[in-house]
Amino acid sequence: MKWKLENLYESVPAWEEDFKKTEKGIEEIRTFEGTLHEFESFKAYYILQKELSKKLNKLYQYASLKSDLDKKNVKNAAKLQRVGNLVDSYKKATAFEAPELIELGRDTVFSYIEKDEALKAFRFPMEKLFHQSDYILDEKSEKLLSHYNRLSKQGSNLHGALSIADNASREVTLKNGERITVTSGNFRSHLADLQDAGDRQKVFEAIFSHYDRHRYTFAQIYDTVLQSDIAKKEARGYPSTLEAYLHGNRIDPKVYHNLLETAEANTHLIKRYYALRKKVLNLKEHRTFDRFLPLAEGTSTFSYEGAKSLFFDAAKELGDDFHEKARDALKDGYVDVYEQDGKQDGAYSSSALDEHPFILLNYDGTLSDVFTVAHEAGHSMHSLYAMENQPIPTQNYPIFVAEVASTFNEHLLLDAFIEENKGTREDRIQLLQQSIDDIIATFFRQTLFAAYELKAHEKAEANEPITHETLSGIMQDLYKSFYDIDIDEEPGKSAVWAFVPHMFFAPYYVYQYATSFAASLALYKEVKKDPANIKRHIDLLKSGGSDFPLDQLADAGVDLKDKKAFNGVIERFEALLDELEVALNA
Repeated sequence: MKWKLENLYESVPAWEEDFKKTEKGIEEIRTFEGTLHEFESFKAYYILQKELSKKLNKLYQYASLKSDLDKKNVKNAAKLQRVGNLVDSYKKATAFEAPELIELGRDTVFSYIEKDEALKAFRFPMEKLFHQSDYILDEKSEKLLSHYNRLSKQGSNLHGALSIADNASREVTLKNGERITVTSGNFRSHLADLQDAGDRQKVFEAIFSHYDRHRYTFAQIYDTVLQSDIAKKEARGYPSTLEAYLHGNRIDPKVYHNLLETAEANTHLIKRYYALRKKVLNLKEHRTFDRFLPLAEGTSTFSYEGAKSLFFDAAKELGDDFHEKARDALKDGYVDVYEQDGKQDGAYSSSALDEHPFILLNYDGTLSDVFTVAHEAGHSMHSLYAMENQPIPTQNYPIFVAEVASTFNEHLLLDAFIEENKGTREDRIQLLQQSIDDIIATFFRQTLFAAYELKAHEKAEANEPITHETLSGIMQDLYKSFYDIDIDEEPGKSAVWAFVPHMFFAPYYVYQYATSFAASLALYKEVKKDPANIKRHIDLLKSGGSDFPLDQLADAGVDLKDKKAFNGVIERFEALLDELEVALNA
């Protein structure tokens, strides 16, 4: 139930030895500056670059995983900082690369690529480079910008320190006198179990009070993130911060706006669902902390081993290849299962080049946790397929397709649950609620956050002051529009923008949960029609980062530039809501 980090490095001294080798490699790679026009030098540079990329990935993963097991451990934090500095040194040392290649010219670069088998793996990275050529600066400017890499990450680093390292669990006294410990890992399960609205509000406030209390600081930290994004946009000449993030992977901004428009045009379904919940649960108001309450009584909890078995059984239906990858993703030593003091919140899959991915969980035995296991296994399966089928330069798949495998697994597990639980009314209601809640959380909630990010960036780009009142005001308007809930009436909730780490760690990331959800649902529907279509899905995962993501999805049969691609999510939501109403009235 714990990570075996010796699968990466057998000891800290072994990690230190690799660190020193990489430092020397970075010094060596500096010597190639001004020589890439010579073929032999070009070849030697990219062979060394490949090895350094692999080492840096591995060094960073080890340090990051150790740090995430205990965010309060200063020594582990120092290791992670050292690797971050090493990555920055690498970026500075290679800042000459892009301008030199642009000056060398596309025809010459691709003639070099075709000249030697060892270089052909770099074909698509070169395609991406020349695609971005309009926004690549001269060598002197690129070097100058590289000195700001560490500074640009300070927003995310500060958020991690304030939200986790400087945070603590809290004890809450319930109405019946019982005292419970509330953490970021267990508060959702408490909110699902507590029947008294006052108790739910206490648990809710135990989490959000930290963000509300430090709202001035979090706002300053977020402004740092925004200003960093604006600096990148201005320095490189992008039309907007949104396009600065989308252009590299050739994502048409229309995809982003189509998503927002589709979600905003269909919020009536969320309001219909919450009105139904309010009636069934006999609530005066449906607050955000009521969304975890089950619509049917159930005491089912799921062991971690049970969660794995449920997923493996569902995966069997899609053939040996898919099933074996599912088991490989969750094999012992690569999953850290349970919450512990200081451990990173939430869940993720972490991968390095040519290394088996690791999964972090904070497993609490809920039905939602079962789906989290399948979700994170999807990420690891994606990494495993890419690692086995792509060379190092194209193993890392773009974020835009990163959530396809994970949400595909959720669709698969949900249908397996529904098909196997035909016996009781309560079972069916719980599963329908789970599926609807997943659509709201993955498609609508993430789109709400995407709308927030766009509005916040637009205000910053227009030189409007960024304060906690500004950021909370955006969230208040969006929650009213999407859910018809006034979060200003919920102590601390207006600071939800500070609670979501992706806003600080990966701007313009969250919309991709929603686009991936739409894409995976489209792929899953085809697999349901004919299981042989699983090949399309697996081929997508095998393709890693070997093409632009919209082209990868188009090859798999999904066109996200067409607004209709999002309609499948809306249709599924409405159909599930209809089924839920029937089940509740049975």
